Amino acid sequence: MKLVRWLLGSLILFFDFVFTPRSKKRPADEQQQLDLLTAQFKLYQFKACPFCVKVRRAIKREGLKVETRDAKNNPQYRQELLEQGGKIKVPCLRIEKDNQVTWLYESNDIIAYLDKVAV
Repeated sequence: MKLVRWLLGSLILFFDFVFTPRSKKRPADEQQQLDLLTAQFKLYQFKACPFCVKVRRAIKREGLKVETRDAKNNPQYRQELLEQGGKIKVPCLRIEKDNQVTWLYESNDIIAYLDKVAV
């Protein structure tokens, strides 16, 4: 089973690399405002998780700068996800806005939220 997971994960990462989307081009001042807005966003993810890849591709397509945190290989990020987010489930977007933290799960919900932010 481990071999199958490794093989599928490797294929997912290979195709993600080969077919990486292009980022949207925006005026510099607009991009800078968007970067400031997304500076407090953290994406907790597993590198080869297909739903995490889907979210990372959406982030790339929108040209957003969101910090990614590997909750599989980094015990500190895994613990943060469990203690603060409530469960170890990825992808999870940590949104800090106005000193308030929101944890958003589900890839489609995360992408919908980021699409609204990027408008």
